[in-house]
Amino acid sequence: MANANTLDIIRGISQAAANAYDGAHDGTLNSDGVARKVGLKREIGNLINDRRLVDGFKVRFKGPVLVILYQSETRLKDVAKKGFENEISQMIADIAKFLKKEYKSVTGNSLTLTRMGEPSVLVQKLSNYRTDVRATCDYKIGGIDDVKEIEEPSKDRLDKAIRDWLALGPGGKRPKNDTRKGK
Repeated sequence: MANANTLDIIRGISQAAANAYDGAHDGTLNSDGVARKVGLKREIGNLINDRRLVDGFKVRFKGPVLVILYQSETRLKDVAKKGFENEISQMIADIAKFLKKEYKSVTGNSLTLTRMGEPSVLVQKLSNYRTDVRATCDYKIGGIDDVKEIEEPSKDRLDKAIRDWLALGPGGKRPKNDTRKGK
């Protein structure tokens, strides 16, 4: 990625992710006529006749780290099958592969994404039949060296003046003009 600054890399990744809109897998629906297949479940079958599958992905940036979020609805019995986590992990790897390929076609430069750890998968039951699956995985973006990673937030977030003002409060006492009885 010679001659590419951080903003150009982020813009290229954003455009590559935007090129994966629903329907991009059909070349007749694209202005350039090129079919873009990510490997999502919604790309299988006919757009009009078949039951639509809810799945997709988005990306976000945490400093020099790219976070890929994959979301899908699936049947409850599919979650119980052996190898479900591997299937989700493979789906995220396919998304990363698509982003690299599409980044190359958009910018003309290559993109390096290095996986950092294992994907985190959250499955939530929607009904006795369907579940919502959300998986995230972090990737280190190659070529971004001048950006720091996000650190933990400061423990001392309140300004001193606000803390002093809160300390002046009644401290659990009731005001003299409070006429309520009891508590």
